Amino acid sequence: MLIADDEELTRTGLRTLLSAKPQLDVVGEAADGTEVLPLVAELRPDVVLMDVRMPGMDGIEATRRLRAELDEPPKVVVITTFESDQYVYEALRAGADGFVLKRAPSDRIARAVHLVATDDSLLFPDAVRRLVTARPASAVPPLPLPLTGREQDTLRLMAKGLSNPEIAQRLVVSLETVKTHVSNVLMKLDAQNRTQAVVMAYESGLVIPGEDYVNGG
Repeated sequence: MLIADDEELTRTGLRTLLSAKPQLDVVGEAADGTEVLPLVAELRPDVVLMDVRMPGMDGIEATRRLRAELDEPPKVVVITTFESDQYVYEALRAGADGFVLKRAPSDRIARAVHLVATDDSLLFPDAVRRLVTARPASAVPPLPLPLTGREQDTLRLMAKGLSNPEIAQRLVVSLETVKTHVSNVLMKLDAQNRTQAVVMAYESGLVIPGEDYVNGG
């Protein structure tokens, strides 16, 4: 894992807390967004814990460049002071895999990093939904979603935070079929990851909070 934050005290504290977790290994630190890409290219971390507000280059642009310039970019977990921050919303749209609050307990931050590194479910889906749906309806125009019915069902269940095995059980299909649907969803929406696809689905109105009409069979 690489920690990117412009405050040295924050980086030191995060490194101390997270290095104590047996499943995590902090391989480096970046003090500015401009340092992230070269350090990732050199150190090849699985996850970048990315502050969104940094001088020089913020975490949004750093995330965007990781996605655009690397063939196999690391997962990105945004770490922020406020959950409703506009910067967090923009980071998710740029391709961040999820976010976590700086004031969260170390176990929760470690869990967030571990989840995005190893799991195939959405990190904190309720928080992502609140953040995205809180944006003004006119902020992002409706997007075309050229998805089949089953792909739409899969995306709706992704938005609920279900993992691939859970989606397979809900739709009564094989795990390989779900993986194919997920891959097709990401490809058709030109989405970097599950979170970005879910953000697009909420913005377009394909996924509506509170609705649950996905049936098996």
